[in-house]
Amino acid sequence: MKILEINNCKKQFGDLEVLKDISLSVEQGQVISIIGPSGSGKSTLLRCATLLETMDGGDLIYLGQYAAKDDGNGTAVYASDQELKQIRMNFGLVFQNFNLFPHYSVLKNIMEAPVLVQKRDKAEVKAEAMELLRKMGLEDKADAYPYQLSGGQQQRVSIARALAMKPNILFFDEPTSALDPELTGEILKVIRDLAAEKMTMVIVTHEMAFARDVSDHIIFMDGGVIVEQGDPQQIINDPKEERTKAFLSRF
Repeated sequence: MKILEINNCKKQFGDLEVLKDISLSVEQGQVISIIGPSGSGKSTLLRCATLLETMDGGDLIYLGQYAAKDDGNGTAVYASDQELKQIRMNFGLVFQNFNLFPHYSVLKNIMEAPVLVQKRDKAEVKAEAMELLRKMGLEDKADAYPYQLSGGQQQRVSIARALAMKPNILFFDEPTSALDPELTGEILKVIRDLAAEKMTMVIVTHEMAFARDVSDHIIFMDGGVIVEQGDPQQIINDPKEERTKAFLSRF
């Protein structure tokens, strides 16, 4: 089952073409890693996929429902606010800098959206939030505030917060780039565990060995285009394109 489909995505900032005709699809249970140099368009692609940026042209489809549809003249026309609200329920997003509410406890950070946005039963949400914290190894931190946690702990809370919404697909935008190497391992383990549970994920990452080991598919982007994509072992260990080889030679 296709969870996400992006067709011919285009995005410009002023005169700068950041995304030039990008297409990809994500099947249920698939883990896709997007790699590439800074400025290649990876994060912009993720922001377009999660409706934080609007595409200039192309289609964006979640489970067969159009969030944006190309009008045939190269302009992306977005669905109504009501439809987009519905579509947003499909995905969760984990940022590189955690984005937790500083004045909320860990537990409240996780419970807020399921209760307020999804209007779910508070007791049920609390039980699920505690279970997620247990899974993240943070059950003793429910009443703590973000400033009392390490970066790795904050990032695990933000993953729990995203999972609390029960998304069909989870996006990670360089989830370890704000962390030191020791804490990076904690987060990669959490993502590995999610992959083992067949969580559908799209991960923008600089961690090449991790991308190779955890992904079903790797996309290498540069200059706003997909240069090469395919089997993780082949892309990382034996890339075909010169540009991919040059990029990976540094790792």
